[in-house]
Amino acid sequence: MYLPAHFSQTDLAPLHALMRQYPLATLVTEANGGPVADELPFVLDAELGPHCTLKAHVARANPLWQVHPAQRRVLVVFRGPQAYVSPSWYPGKAEHGRVVPTWNYTLVQASGLLRVVDGDALWLRAQLDALTHLQEAARAQPWRPADAPADYVARMMSAVVGLEITLTGLSAKFKLSQNHPLASRQAVAQGLAGEPFEAARQVARLMA
Repeated sequence: MYLPAHFSQTDLAPLHALMRQYPLATLVTEANGGPVADELPFVLDAELGPHCTLKAHVARANPLWQVHPAQRRVLVVFRGPQAYVSPSWYPGKAEHGRVVPTWNYTLVQASGLLRVVDGDALWLRAQLDALTHLQEAARAQPWRPADAPADYVARMMSAVVGLEITLTGLSAKFKLSQNHPLASRQAVAQGLAGEPFEAARQVARLMA
């Protein structure tokens, strides 16, 4: 991706935080000579592999796990908060009028090698338990796979296949008006904070 230096984020902590907070990501692979994109929720294992490992699962009916060559490079795109930036917020609108709209956003691109995990019930159950725990932990009464009948869980597990991506690189773009003067950045953050959309207010907090 196009990544000007002032938008580049190299600190792993905010990258991992974004990947965990927004686990539904786009897995980009190649099949039949063209790109294929699948939306999947991922579990990040920061302790496994040199750049961490991503774990997911797909329906057994999804051809991705059958047609994708072993150890072929793939790309996973995680998207954080994003918001439209109105030119009316810039101080320059009143001073000279030479302002235009833009978009502020955060994203992480993870590249790595894909491995299909089929026939390993322990791996798959651990992935499903981890994914469920991450989404249910904050609830007053978290649901667990063990809450469902064991035979039903086993039947559902037989209908999915695991995916494990050993990451070889991470790059992140946090486009938060860093290329503008302080007064403009503050004005944009104030404008976003007043928007009716939660994503815009999240961007404002990131800018702060």
